[in-house]
Amino acid sequence: MSFKNISGNGNPAQVGGLPPGAAVYTVFICLLFGANAVAVKISLLGLGIFTTASLRFAIASVAILSWARFTGKPLALDQGQLVKLIPIGVLFFFQLTFFYVGLSLTTASHGTLIINALPFVIMVLAHFFIPGETVTWNKTAGMLLGFSGVLFLFLDQISLDGDALQGDLIILMAVMVWGCNAVYVKKVIQDFHPVQISLYPMIMATPGLFGCALLIDGEMVKFVNSNILGSMFYQTFVTASFGFVAWNTLISRYGATVLHSFVFIMPVSGVFFGVLMLKEPLTPNLILSIILVTTGLIVVNKKR
Repeated sequence: MSFKNISGNGNPAQVGGLPPGAAVYTVFICLLFGANAVAVKISLLGLGIFTTASLRFAIASVAILSWARFTGKPLALDQGQLVKLIPIGVLFFFQLTFFYVGLSLTTASHGTLIINALPFVIMVLAHFFIPGETVTWNKTAGMLLGFSGVLFLFLDQISLDGDALQGDLIILMAVMVWGCNAVYVKKVIQDFHPVQISLYPMIMATPGLFGCALLIDGEMVKFVNSNILGSMFYQTFVTASFGFVAWNTLISRYGATVLHSFVFIMPVSGVFFGVLMLKEPLTPNLILSIILVTTGLIVVNKKR
């Protein structure tokens, strides 16, 4: 999923805002996505890094494909669509690789907040590559606030540990790749149904993730308990299946610009569940970071 505008312009909802029902639905999805890093951390306790990622998206692909066939959603691709999807699949593989490896080394709270630097990365890239996506003064102010929040994470006490700092930097690399992917998706999404743009990058990335699981993970499955099964269910069916399709459907219907009034919920949700479920430390730097990142997201998406 990306958090920046990947839809065409001119959608009426972008001017008038979301209907109340759609707004509540968007808040719900943002809460779900915010907690996803916590679910990943739980699954990594018993499963290998790439084993977790490959199982998640393999099962999610089957679930989305089955649902799409049952409901009659368009799945067939022409040659032009297939060519446009290949870069998305490749970038998706690398963003997942960096994200899962990085999250295995750092905390879910740090991972969630760094991932929420994504809108600012996309904003900079879109300024250069998307006509009409000009960086304004309020966007610049929001971007500076957001990146300041990420900077405070790197100064956090727990990041003095080499592995945690390395994990933070690897997740930041994932954000850079993710931003490139999101900007490219914006240029081509009008040629696809939301199910297609959600499903086929998963299918393309999954074989590579399985290959990495076999070659790199070593012990692919250490142990499995109810917590790990529950976390895999959450990642697979709640976020990767329902969440991806629901978010892309909202984007295609209302436009992403209006949805981004709600993305500040994601870092708050991720940190809250990380502290609550994983007993992660709530340090002063973490509190300051979540305030800066959240404020930056609000400023960037503030209406003129």
